[in-house]
Amino acid sequence: MTFVQLIEYETTHDKEMMDLWEQWMRMTEGKRTLSREMHGQDRENSTHYVDIVEFPSYEEAMRNSELPETQRISEQIRGLCSKEPRFVNLEVVEEVS
Repeated sequence: MTFVQLIEYETTHDKEMMDLWEQWMRMTEGKRTLSREMHGQDRENSTHYVDIVEFPSYEEAMRNSELPETQRISEQIRGLCSKEPRFVNLEVVEEVS
């Protein structure tokens, strides 16, 4: 069953955040388990972002989170946020195309 994680955060360092994301993508090539990712910026609050990350399952998401590269980059990302990111973990119960 598909698993989706929403990551909500605020930052004034969008360029640095995107650079870290690209670094993580290079470092985890062939190891990461995410299926797809969407990066959204709030139209009414330019420092508010939501990332939507899809995984094949909860177990695969947890395996991805445990990668040393994920741990290292996530600490750097937290340092660029104005407050602690909020994570919402969702089991997809229905999907309509």
